[in-house]
Amino acid sequence: MREYEFNRAVANYAKQLLADYKNVTVYFSHSDQRDVSLKARTDKANSLNVDIFVSIHANAFGGGGWSNVGGIETFVYPTRPPVAYQLAQKIQRTLVISTGLDNRGVKTADFHVLRETKMDAVLVECGFMTNRNEIKLLRSETYRRTIAEGIVKALAEQFKLQRKANAAPAPTLPPAKSPAPAKKDGLYKVQAGAFDNEQNAKELAERLRKAGFDVYIDKE
Repeated sequence: MREYEFNRAVANYAKQLLADYKNVTVYFSHSDQRDVSLKARTDKANSLNVDIFVSIHANAFGGGGWSNVGGIETFVYPTRPPVAYQLAQKIQRTLVISTGLDNRGVKTADFHVLRETKMDAVLVECGFMTNRNEIKLLRSETYRRTIAEGIVKALAEQFKLQRKANAAPAPTLPPAKSPAPAKKDGLYKVQAGAFDNEQNAKELAERLRKAGFDVYIDKE
């Protein structure tokens, strides 16, 4: 898989989802017809005077061979602009909860698209192409849409976007199925996630409760 295939698909899904919100215009800095330099991308964003720049990527580790390194991470410029940093935290939290991948955190980097944009900017790494499990997800249209939904949810929260009156309801977890009867010789327990951060655990627990599951948090 070429990284561009993933990036483009997620961007298209995100644009479709953002069309359901009032006063939102989405511009693409990439092109399907040709390669666009980083300078051309930031120059276009600056000339359009947009409010936020979101750069979507699939990650890689080392020289390209398979690795166990995986997870989600989101970057902002080293000065940590307040709005960009807040949005990055929302994106990171939402994607970790919705994908179940490792939380690599919000980080800072002197990337061109973060440094040369005049507006707030974030760069999202949505999984590793060099991880055997995550490359399968990155190729999946379901996963690509899940990533887009998470990014859009974070944008809507950060900028208090209002949904259009005729917009479809925002995506939610599927309804829970009725539990199978317990066997007399014991119970089967299912773990939905494990987190180093207590807040991430609480947020996943709340999502599961809303979906109709009985949930408890156990600290080991």
